[in-house]
Amino acid sequence: MTAADPRNWMWAEACAMIERAEQLHRQFFRPGLARTPAANWEPPVDVFDIEISIERDALLIAGVQRLPTVARGTVIHRVEIPHGRFERRIRLPGPQWEVSRSTLVNGCLLLSLTQRR
Repeated sequence: MTAADPRNWMWAEACAMIERAEQLHRQFFRPGLARTPAANWEPPVDVFDIEISIERDALLIAGVQRLPTVARGTVIHRVEIPHGRFERRIRLPGPQWEVSRSTLVNGCLLLSLTQRR
């Protein structure tokens, strides 16, 4: 390929589009409610080892998604599933709630909330 070859331009455009798509993906999974510097994404996939709490009028689900054990100590060129600390805040109607039960059902976290009296 030469400098005037249109494939060079098309390749540069394709790479720029991929970078923009990755930026939009990261922006989409950014927490919307909390602006804490430690949390930088919302999990779009299965997550284990989480913390569940209620702070004022919000349900807080937080944890750390670690790289798989098999990936540790290797050279990684691209990771598409986010890892690191995450949190998700869900507003509740008032501060009078508590988590009465948490279970996994078919791979989904099921929380039962009750009102405090």
